[in-house]
Amino acid sequence: MLDKQYIDIKVIDGGWQMDAGQQPTECSDLYSIAQDVKHLIMESGLLRELQGERHVALRSDVLVQIEQLTETDIRIIPGSATATEIKPGEITLTAETYEFGTTDEIQLSTDQVNV
Repeated sequence: MLDKQYIDIKVIDGGWQMDAGQQPTECSDLYSIAQDVKHLIMESGLLRELQGERHVALRSDVLVQIEQLTETDIRIIPGSATATEIKPGEITLTAETYEFGTTDEIQLSTDQVNV
């Protein structure tokens, strides 16, 4: 079995996921990359921008910016990120990594923005 290349603490709903012994649970590789991308987007202010934008074309522009920001991660293949707005304020994001394949759908919501 290959060693894990990227290891992180698993974050669920803004808090660490704890095991039965109240120790933080680890995540690795593809999950860790997806988690890093999600936090990058949340910290960028783009979700807040999307939350405040009502014009359809400008909302699409914010989605493109989210895709471009995702592709700044050196583990993501440029041109592979796709951000889709399911309904106002809810986005799914997928991207292809060099080593681990495609991320599962990363769920983002403007509800995750601190107002």
